[in-house]
Amino acid sequence: MGRSYTNRGLSVSVLESFSYRDLDARRVGRVDLGVNTSFVVYRLGDTLIDTGPSNQWKFVKPFVQEKPLRQLLLTHHHEDHSGNAGAIHRLTGVQPLSPEATVEILRRGFRIPPIQKFIWGSAGLAEAAPLPETIAIGDEPVTPIFTPGHAKDMTCYLLRERGWLFSADLYIANYLKLLRSDEHIPTLMDSIRRVLQEDFEVIMCPHRGVVENGKARLQEKYDYLLDLSERAQMLRAEGKDPLEITRQLLGKESAMSVFTRYNFSKRNLVASCLQVDLKTFR
Repeated sequence: MGRSYTNRGLSVSVLESFSYRDLDARRVGRVDLGVNTSFVVYRLGDTLIDTGPSNQWKFVKPFVQEKPLRQLLLTHHHEDHSGNAGAIHRLTGVQPLSPEATVEILRRGFRIPPIQKFIWGSAGLAEAAPLPETIAIGDEPVTPIFTPGHAKDMTCYLLRERGWLFSADLYIANYLKLLRSDEHIPTLMDSIRRVLQEDFEVIMCPHRGVVENGKARLQEKYDYLLDLSERAQMLRAEGKDPLEITRQLLGKESAMSVFTRYNFSKRNLVASCLQVDLKTFR
């Protein structure tokens, strides 16, 4: 395992290489404003899962070149996951494979809010191909599981024989404190519930890293979101408005909320929890 951290004003550059069994990984990125914005690119055999952000290409490129690459799987279009897709395609000739909705987004491009562009950089256009009906890494079958909520095109990849889940941004942490304005908690909870029906023990999270006892950790996240939704809706029934509910349940907004002009905020999380149909998810 190798690590380096470099101070650069408001940010800290992060570079870490590590392995888990026969899985290789490289963590790159920056940690800003009290929120972990680093990213882990995973490689299993000749397959890369997601690409890391474009502003970290100088660290991702040598990782890609370390071993022969024959397959690149994308989980969704967000710039930290797909930012180097075009560069990898040009470097190796390996065309990215992605959910069908992701193909069109990467072909036409998408808007990136300024704070996200500062943290992760831009995402160039990329020519991805839709996931084939049958996917394998080596001789091991891979099951894609459609998991919207964080992003409308997000898909996780399950290796049933290993009990491994490449979780995209389904997990990230047990306890969410902030939510993007385009995320939707009811849809996310439905996706988590769908994944919890599968058998797996280890989560490969692109932000948190390798999470053992991953199914239990993901269940904790589901239970937390359900509890937060129940408490938020109880306070609304008492006549409190969403901002008051947010302050009571989650406290004051963070610096990240202010910097993103509340695109990524506690109030978004509470507003989305207020939309949860509790009877459906209990």
